[in-house]
Amino acid sequence: MAQLDHRVDTPLTRNERLDRLPVTAKHKRLLLGSGLGWALDAMDVGLISFIMAALAVHWGITPTQSSWLASVGFMGMALGATFGGLLADKFGRRQIFALTLLVYGLATGASALATGLGMLIALRFVIGLGLGAELPVASTLISEFAPVRVRGRMVVILEAFWAVGWILAAVVGTFVVSASPVGWRWALALGMVPAFYALYVRLGLPESVRFLESRGQHEEAEEIVASFEAEAGEIDGRAAAPVYREDEVTSRHIWSPTLRRRTAALWTIWFCVNLSYYGAFIWIPSLLVADGFSLVKSFSFTLIITLAQLPGYAAAAWLIEVWGRRPTLAAFLVGSAVAAGLYGTADSTAMILTAGCLLSFFNLGAWGALYAIGPELYPTHLRGAGTGAAAGFGRLASILAPLLVPVVLAHAGTEWLFALFAAAFFIAAAATRALPEQRGKALH
Repeated sequence: MAQLDHRVDTPLTRNERLDRLPVTAKHKRLLLGSGLGWALDAMDVGLISFIMAALAVHWGITPTQSSWLASVGFMGMALGATFGGLLADKFGRRQIFALTLLVYGLATGASALATGLGMLIALRFVIGLGLGAELPVASTLISEFAPVRVRGRMVVILEAFWAVGWILAAVVGTFVVSASPVGWRWALALGMVPAFYALYVRLGLPESVRFLESRGQHEEAEEIVASFEAEAGEIDGRAAAPVYREDEVTSRHIWSPTLRRRTAALWTIWFCVNLSYYGAFIWIPSLLVADGFSLVKSFSFTLIITLAQLPGYAAAAWLIEVWGRRPTLAAFLVGSAVAAGLYGTADSTAMILTAGCLLSFFNLGAWGALYAIGPELYPTHLRGAGTGAAAGFGRLASILAPLLVPVVLAHAGTEWLFALFAAAFFIAAAATRALPEQRGKALH
């Protein structure tokens, strides 16, 4: 065993000292604190799919009105993701975390009291602002603290909290939303309560060391690094092994000549994955009801399909450090495309469940890999902006998807709708070829 010290020829930077650490209890607390907010995001996005189906039954809202109820939240998420990343680069990761959760919690509580569809739609937009800013900021913070050997795996584990939140949404949808005509109100009220607990947890998280150094706050940065080292105590000698570093990136913006190829590829992947994911999963409960299944049965089927997300994340978390980022993402995107094609041609309950579970497995594994890749593509001063801009552009597809579904269903049917989703997944898989492989490389 080797003591955690700096007796080397060249003093290590603070970031190198973080990179060589083992995973400590502090890393786990950071992951849990960030993951709670991530799960809340998923719970809210998942709940709206059940609320849409319930309001179609209890309020008699049309498919077009359902589409707008879903899409307006994604409009807010698009703006939140874009500006959240910029604000995180300017004011810090932790502060923007706290703000996003506060906005989300207050707006969710108010939406439970909505007196009509117009009010509910307006509040969904505000909720989207908080949710959209949350995701790229959370993945950026985890990437900047995770040891280099397990950085991708930790971000995928963070993304796995999405499955936890979506499963909670399916449970609440099955047992609360479907219980009574006002069940959807109680579901939104339940979503508000943990938001404030997550806000409390977030305020106890450390600020990014890379961000503090970029602002000249070296004493605070040193205290944070020292606290992680103290928690680690003695470390395995392998932890001090040298890491690979990229050439210094001095670009001033994400579309500079050295970054524009990866930016274009990342935006393409984000757009295609959002289009297919939200087009399918936001509408699955409503599609099942339209196919003649009862509200309770369609929600139960959705819960079963959602459970397949967890093994998808687990597989991606393991493969991303074994295969690498790019091949893992490409493989899960191709799997998603095949599963989407199968779902579109499913003609029995067994096939619906099988294809749905495969779509959950591959699609959410792809999401995990995508969130791991994004923050690694940019230097510290552009990391929040780069990941936020890609997420914001992708949200344009999530706005389009719920509006597109009723139109395609009316003119072409379910088979062609899911063929469209499969094509988008294949395009995303092809775009991964333009991304650099960042496994084992230190962040700038």
